[in-house]
Amino acid sequence: MSRILITSALPYINGIKHLGTLAGSMLPADVYARFQRARGRETLYICATDEHGTPTELAAAAAGTDPASFCAEQHEVQHRLGRQFGLSWDHFGRSSSPQNHRLTQRFAQQLWEAGFIEERVTQQVYSNADKRFLPDRYVIGTCPHCGYESARGDQCENCTRVLDPADLIHPRSAVSGSTDIEIRDSKHLFLRQSVFSDKLRGWIESKRGTWPLLVTSIALKWLDEGLQDRGITRDLAWGVPVNAFEWGPNPEGQTPDIEGLAGKVFYVWYDAPIEYIAATAEWADAKAQEAGTGPAADATWERWWKGPEAADVKYVQFMGKDNVPFHTVGFPCTLMGVNSRETAPWKLVDELKGFNWLDYYGGKFSTSQQRGVFMDHALELLPPDYWRWWIMANAPETSDATFGWEQFQSQVNADLADVLGNFVNRICKFTETRFEGIVPEGGAPGALDEKLEADVLAKLREYTEFMEDREYRKSAAALRQLWVLGNQYLTEAAPWTAIKTDRDRAAVAVRYGLNLAALFAKVSEPFIPFAAEKISEGLGEPYPAVWPSLDGQGVLSALPPGRAIRAPEVLFKKVENEQVAEWRERFGGPELETQA
Repeated sequence: MSRILITSALPYINGIKHLGTLAGSMLPADVYARFQRARGRETLYICATDEHGTPTELAAAAAGTDPASFCAEQHEVQHRLGRQFGLSWDHFGRSSSPQNHRLTQRFAQQLWEAGFIEERVTQQVYSNADKRFLPDRYVIGTCPHCGYESARGDQCENCTRVLDPADLIHPRSAVSGSTDIEIRDSKHLFLRQSVFSDKLRGWIESKRGTWPLLVTSIALKWLDEGLQDRGITRDLAWGVPVNAFEWGPNPEGQTPDIEGLAGKVFYVWYDAPIEYIAATAEWADAKAQEAGTGPAADATWERWWKGPEAADVKYVQFMGKDNVPFHTVGFPCTLMGVNSRETAPWKLVDELKGFNWLDYYGGKFSTSQQRGVFMDHALELLPPDYWRWWIMANAPETSDATFGWEQFQSQVNADLADVLGNFVNRICKFTETRFEGIVPEGGAPGALDEKLEADVLAKLREYTEFMEDREYRKSAAALRQLWVLGNQYLTEAAPWTAIKTDRDRAAVAVRYGLNLAALFAKVSEPFIPFAAEKISEGLGEPYPAVWPSLDGQGVLSALPPGRAIRAPEVLFKKVENEQVAEWRERFGGPELETQA
């Protein structure tokens, strides 16, 4: 595929995100996007804030403002922190955008006209204490399947089963905690997911072996349990209005009961995935506005999503395991239904990378409980590359991973300070002191240098393959092994010893060492872009760089003899024991294991 479309699960608007959110979606998507751009592929990385739903209404009320103002403020905060972490979104949109309103309503109309949406009178939970209907997530009780006592009415976080509020044992309001709740009739729209069961199963089965087992097992579990139709409207004020557009008739000639649906909005889990597409329209409109040409033509952004124009696009999604069901069942049902009305179909995901959870000392990171390290606090403590490296080197790919300050300290000190930082500092400082800060010429490569080239090329090919396959732990390990090759070479070549008797031999070793540093900057950029930029600047190399060729030519000869270089400032300062003790005191430590 010549074009790569990337989306990461939309971070919810209510609060600054923690490291677990980074690990499960946005950061691995960014690493992949940077890698694909370096390989010269046209790449579009789209993300957005997920802004609708009851949590937004409640958070806005708690902040003493309206939902629209609250979302605008929080979007700016999340956008700023993401950029500070180096997240290279091509566009960071908003699910409350006019583009998403229009597309959400357009899809609903098409689904209705195709007969895939129907009206139903349902029993909804009403809280007398709160004087409002409670959306699924704001009814809490005991899961009837696993006994988890804090299951929400839409899904049990513990066993991932999809629930209905009426399924919960001992239900209560998440708003007030009141058990004074009752069931009332309310009319809603349902997406008839059940009619897509066979088609979905065939599609998901076709992904076996290419999607992670985590993803296909979750999706097939839903299908094996019997795919249920899903309500796509809610009794809320903040969201995409249901009755704000003209509905056409369904195959039976019926139109929705607009009066009965008055005041309702589309369910956040229906409109949020549509924002992936709508955010692409936002991106195109923003570019057109910058160019002074007005709103973008549909063809400008639909070429990524729709019909023959999208045939050369590989669409890759990134998300945590709790989001997998909605992206392997709900959103595909929407697109399959809409595509029955389209002459040029919308693109379904090609590759879906799902992640387990990143825990904090055995307990979950929690936005609501402020447990764990959050993006703003992380940046107060250390530069972003420390966090980026540790998270991706410990990506929760095949099982949950656990963050602990002691392991974090040990790994970033060993990998970043001792291996990469030490190598770059040694070779650059030696060049400055013994070769006037100039890439030296003279001398001919020997057996040691030729072995280095072969070893580096083999490891580079392995690393590149892991990156293409989005195997992040293996990628990080291979990248670290490349750095180790550099240190081993310097130890064996020992230019500081050779220069005493054979300046040409020292020159060869220094030249190879500097070229290794340049290579490291190129291939480390997806993981640690800020350090890569510093190394590149010190060596006079362009940033971001093009990925090195894998054909064996020129991998260690990018720097021409005679080029002036300078040692970059210290790339990575070690994390000290005193810092760890202070951070454990501030954020908590192993005692959480007994509290979780």
